[in-house]
Order: sequence, then structure tokens, then C-alpha cells
Amino acid sequence: MAEDLDDLLDEIESKFCSPDPLRRDDKVERPKSCGGGTYSSDRDRVRAKENLRSTETFKKEDDLDSLINEIFEEPNFDTKPFKLKSKSSGNTSVSASIQGLGKSCSPVYLGGSAVSFGIGTLISQRACDHLRCIACDFLVVSYDDYMWDKSCDYLFFRNNMPEFHKLKAKLIKKKGARAYACQCSWRTIEDLTDLWTDRQLHWVCGKH
Repeated sequence: MAEDLDDLLDEIESKFCSPDPLRRDDKVERPKSCGGGTYSSDRDRVRAKENLRSTETFKKEDDLDSLINEIFEEPNFDTKPFKLKSKSSGNTSVSASIQGLGKSCSPVYLGGSAVSFGIGTLISQRACDHLRCIACDFLVVSYDDYMWDKSCDYLFFRNNMPEFHKLKAKLIKKKGARAYACQCSWRTIEDLTDLWTDRQLHWVCGKH
């Protein structure tokens, strides 16, 4: 009966435990008085159980490491740079300027063609070229050395903004002047002018 139990234990260990190369050498001869045969020592069984536990532990650690690596692995995304597009045609004053991005004019100036564009301040009196109308939500265009014809009306700008080839029908050459317009308002400016002095205009600096 004892021999059958030992054989059963040996068969279980051989199937479910990692093979131990020292196992064959550690076989201990069973005394013949007990029926003869061989049995595995208690130390051999303990060693087999420890090997099994360590194998399972390493496997779990490897699985955990693989899972962590998959979670924190950064995918490669192909990024494409964005390009700014200008809707103006033949108008350089509407093109966006990257320099000084995020700054506003204070105060906001209009000016003739002799007044340079830039960020307007009390010290640096420059004409704003990033004007936007808060009434019609259009960018304000400007044309150097031009003035608007007196026959201009609201419907003309409503139907033709911001196409230069259409607007030029009402533009007249005038040295030193600058023609401003949005979809609902228009002005011809020759000298440096503070925007706030003209209460009818709803133009603001759209930031540079």
C-alpha cells in the first residue's frame, strides 16, 4: 500500500513539477524490512514544490511586465504641420504675422499709406493691420494709395467683400491715402487716426 502511494506521488511530481536533474541521484533505498523499493526524500518533495512556485512566480512577473510595457508603450502618430491660409486677394494687410502673436494694439490706430503697420502703442504709433469688425465678423481689408469713391454703399461691400477684383471698381488712386473696409463699413484715411474717435466703426484689434 505504501509503495503504491509513493508511486502515485512520484507520478504526480513528474507530471506537474519541473524536472530535477538531481532527482535520480537523490533516490534513497528503502529498507527491505519495509517491503523494499525506493522513495523520494522529504527534501526532494519540498524542493520540487519550491521549483513549481518559483516557476509560477516568474511567469506571473513576466506577464505583469509585458502588460505594463503594453500600457505605457507610446504609439507612433504621423503628425502633419498645419499651414495658415489667407483669404485675401491682392491685399497684403490681411496676411497673418507670426511675430508678436497674441498682443493687441493699445490704442488702435488707422493711418494713410505713409503710416507703417504694426502693434500700435502710445510710444510706437503704428496702424493696426489685424482689424476685425465685431458687427459683421469680417476682417478689415486695406489698400494703400487708394480712396473709396463717394458712390460706395452698404450693398456694394455686402456683395463684393473681400474680393479685390470686385472692390477695385470703386477704388480711386490717391497718393498717401489708405482705403479700409469690412462688409458693413468703409473709410478713407490719410493721417494717423485713433480708431476710438470714430464711434460709428465697430472695428477692434484682432491681436498680432
